Amino acid sequence: MSAELISILVLVVVFVIATTRSINMGALAFAAAFGVGELVADLDADKIFAGFPGDLFVVLVGVTYLFAIARSNGTTDWLVHASIRLVRGRVVLIPWVMFVLTGALTAIGAVSPAAVAIVAPIALSFAARYAISPLLMGAMVVHGAQGGGFSPISIYGTIVNGIVERENLPGSEITLFLASLVVNIVIAGVVFVLFGGLKLTKADALAGGSGTAAEGPDDADDTHATDATAARLTPARIATLAALVALVVAVLAFDLDAGLTSITLAVLLAACWPEDSRNAVSQIAWSTVLLICGVLTYVGVLDQMGTIDWAGEGVSGIGVPLLSAVLLCYIGALVSAFASSVGIMGALIPLAVPFLAQGEIGAVGMVAALAVSATVVDVSPFSTNGALVLAAAPGVDRERFFRQLMVYGGIVVAVVPAVVWLALVVPDWG
Repeated sequence: MSAELISILVLVVVFVIATTRSINMGALAFAAAFGVGELVADLDADKIFAGFPGDLFVVLVGVTYLFAIARSNGTTDWLVHASIRLVRGRVVLIPWVMFVLTGALTAIGAVSPAAVAIVAPIALSFAARYAISPLLMGAMVVHGAQGGGFSPISIYGTIVNGIVERENLPGSEITLFLASLVVNIVIAGVVFVLFGGLKLTKADALAGGSGTAAEGPDDADDTHATDATAARLTPARIATLAALVALVVAVLAFDLDAGLTSITLAVLLAACWPEDSRNAVSQIAWSTVLLICGVLTYVGVLDQMGTIDWAGEGVSGIGVPLLSAVLLCYIGALVSAFASSVGIMGALIPLAVPFLAQGEIGAVGMVAALAVSATVVDVSPFSTNGALVLAAAPGVDRERFFRQLMVYGGIVVAVVPAVVWLALVVPDWG
């Protein structure tokens, strides 16, 4: 049995044990990375640790630390209250507001995880307060980010268009952008219907547009008192809002790291208001950090072993262009659910060049299909965006929410590559 096949089978075993024995998958993945790396791939510890996602570790810790402070001093309650006022009490519109907001951020140049890191904690705090499905809200945030992610001036868009130009393939920036935007809007619409979005319309109708359904007199008094408290701006909340604005500016205008920036801002707030931040460190999503970092370290071992290239090259050598195309879309989706979307696109598009050169597959449609397949799955809890959503959700059963995200991500991996292949590759675009 080849080393590559062994590494894939070990990954399957990790999933099975984690699912059936309720062991943190990240801890299992670290053990698997050590075992496979040392015994199968002959990698030393330094090479195994090379796959540890240090940047993602800092992002997860920094963002959840900052927003734990924001929750503690009531800033997130103030933001939720302000959002309700913005849409005139229509709770049903809030998921779409979050979709548009993250889409706008990525379309103008924000890296997708940075946009999700900024919006997801606010969106999920809102979901917790108004009993909206966290899966619905998290999916709207991630798909919004991916919907705007391939504009001609976006990070993803410029990277993919650069790869296309480097490989001397015909390209269309507008087709790439619209393909991702339309696919993510459609998915968001389906998610909105399936996970309770229509019920929010009914709740608004019952509440007369106030966003608080069917309250009695006592409940209304309590709600008004709570809203008055949430609407009050204290010095700590003003400073926290300034920190959040500083985070946005630092990430978008100065291209600073979202994790390092957020943890620095959190420390400054903690130094000024220690009482509000006393329990914030314990609220960092440590179990999520262990899970994500462990799985991605194992994926790094797979990459160093050549398992990913081995699978891609095997598919591209099949000799049936349409079949190779759909299999490459599935490989892009599956691997991207655990690894860097940009890295996967950078590897798969060149792998597609040999059969694109035969002229039987349209390059424009194929590139768009690969790009969409490799990014639409970022709602997976193992991807950066999905991990941020999982870490940002307050007051949830994290194991249950993790399973929901994993199942939803699996459905996206199973369905979307085939759909975009049918829509973009089979018609032979470009």
